[in-house]
Amino acid sequence: LAVPSPMASLPVGTGFGTLVHAVLEAADPTVPALRAELAARAEAALATRPAAGVEASALAEALVPVVETPLGPEDGAWRLRDVAVADRLTELDFELPLAGGDAPVATPVDLAVVDRLLRRHLPSDDPLRAYPDALAALGGSPLRGYLTGSIDAVLRDAEGRHVVVDYKTNWLGPIGPNGPEPLTAAHYRPAALREAMIAAHYPLQALLYGVALHRFLRWRLRGYDPERHLGGPLYLFLRGMCGPATPVVDGGRCGVFAWRPPGALVVELSAALDGSRA
Repeated sequence: LAVPSPMASLPVGTGFGTLVHAVLEAADPTVPALRAELAARAEAALATRPAAGVEASALAEALVPVVETPLGPEDGAWRLRDVAVADRLTELDFELPLAGGDAPVATPVDLAVVDRLLRRHLPSDDPLRAYPDALAALGGSPLRGYLTGSIDAVLRDAEGRHVVVDYKTNWLGPIGPNGPEPLTAAHYRPAALREAMIAAHYPLQALLYGVALHRFLRWRLRGYDPERHLGGPLYLFLRGMCGPATPVVDGGRCGVFAWRPPGALVVELSAALDGSRA
């Protein structure tokens, strides 16, 4: 509660989120003059995506600690600041045929397939072990046609693992009768992030992103091994990323939700979406 969010005074909403995405997509976080780089990118983004009450300098000031926040709980964990442009692929667009796309397969594909695979593969101590229950509440919605999307960024770490990154500007703090209350790192502790992930069905999104990345790497990376090369998703709740001193609570860094679903889960889900038995 003593660590304030650097983005507490900035607006909420999809327009602001799109603006932040544009800045992080274009910026080179490895340059020495980081604040100037972010300010220049923010000014360019604001020229096409104006946001009331947002100045380029203030947005850049708030994003510096985001870029410098460790992405893991351990000392010396990598940061966005450490990822060279050559190790980053931004806005990876994809289109996945579901159950055969234009030529439907005989075996129906629905959300129950995802539910079964999650229950089969997630260990009992997985942070999202409760998610299948939330997914089951949606019913067995059929999956047909084509799924299109765009991954915010794919990062390659020093071990050659490829990590899906999704930037979130969600406000997770309390809103009282007089408006939002002070926002701190405590509102982005691991338990709060887990709750937010499940409530918004972000795990399903993360799995679909994982399938898209799996197919991309399978086509493009020689010697591809899902267990070795898929690093799992990183959901970065930017308002909780407060710089190098961002607290570690219950083994997790505030603002950073890291998940490592088994590679076999992603591979089997990819096959299931094609209409293969799962």
